Amino acid sequence: MQMAEPARQLDVIDARPAFTQADADALNARFEGVDTLSMLKTVFAEGLAGNVAVVSSFGTESAVLLDLVAKADKNVPVIFVDTLKMFRETLDYRETLIRTLGFTDSRAVAPHAEVLAAKDETGLRWSYDPDGCCEIRKVEPMNRAKEGLDAWISGRKAFQSVTRQNLPRFEVEDGRLKINPLGDWTKDDLEAWFEAEKLPRHPLEAQGYLSIGCEPCTSKVLPGEDPRAGRWRGWDKVECGIHSPVTPIPSPAADPDDPANQPVF
Repeated sequence: MQMAEPARQLDVIDARPAFTQADADALNARFEGVDTLSMLKTVFAEGLAGNVAVVSSFGTESAVLLDLVAKADKNVPVIFVDTLKMFRETLDYRETLIRTLGFTDSRAVAPHAEVLAAKDETGLRWSYDPDGCCEIRKVEPMNRAKEGLDAWISGRKAFQSVTRQNLPRFEVEDGRLKINPLGDWTKDDLEAWFEAEKLPRHPLEAQGYLSIGCEPCTSKVLPGEDPRAGRWRGWDKVECGIHSPVTPIPSPAADPDDPANQPVF
């Protein structure tokens, strides 16, 4: 009697996310109270984030995060999204920091020429549709830059605006681990690090540009204003789109029905 052939197994793509919220929660618990540099050194040395890169805008505060990452591991890739609307000073500052801090892997990603030709032929989309402009010049290139990464490091800080309050050190977006090493740092903390490590400053900071993005959508910040008030001035817009709304860190005794404990969007 002829034996039946064993059932053929189909190749199945494992589409499960690399990281879950439980992973982020465990990392937040493990590194609670640990200083930022020690945390980064451990994350890199133990491979806790897998294939990881740091994303930098090379703005006024970027040198602090980059210095910390370089002190932990100079071989971590540094990704810059060049929207092709950046200040010349920002491009020069990028070269200065990469050289000064000694990074070995510096990458830049830009919007596709054909996309710009189809969706921003005049180069003026920022003036009437800033969200659409950010989508094609920053969000889409950023998504390409993250391909192949298990995790990425962000320079967001809670004090920068109300939309960034209660930042956890570790969170998960679309299956990738997102690390916010400076989430709980204050402006004074940043200034102290700049001074102690003698880090170079962005050349536009002294002129009143406290948060720097694309040249057409960045203006000087006036005394008493939110540090990011100079971004997209006059528009109901506070983020470029590469960051999802923040999920706050819940207090152990927090009442989930209390409006004060609801996520900030």
